[in-house]
Amino acid sequence: MTIAVIKTGGKQYKVNEGKELKIEKIDGAKGDKVNFETLLISDEEGNDLQLGAPILENKTVEAEVVEQARARKIDVIKFKAKVRYRRKAGHRQEYTKVKITSIGGSAPTVKKESVKKTEAKVVEKN
Repeated sequence: MTIAVIKTGGKQYKVNEGKELKIEKIDGAKGDKVNFETLLISDEEGNDLQLGAPILENKTVEAEVVEQARARKIDVIKFKAKVRYRRKAGHRQEYTKVKITSIGGSAPTVKKESVKKTEAKVVEKN
């Protein structure tokens, strides 16, 4: 079984094929396919290790969106003693539940014509 480390929403997740996980909300409807930045791919024993610097080029982790939902409500309470200050608010964080379908497939290639190259201009100051 192959293990990978992916990065999304400012967090890193250790995943394997078939695993379902809740991540920060991303665009996509139920059934859509998504690709994640892959930081590391390894087998279970750690013998065949591919480490990115910082990400692996041409290797992706593909997943399918299972659901878009909101987490349980948490209460946010502000209170200051002796000044009659009380505030109560609730918050429900949105998340996306995904199921990992494949690990290590090659990333979709980008045509060279579609990539715009920018040239750096050197400006000399007197």
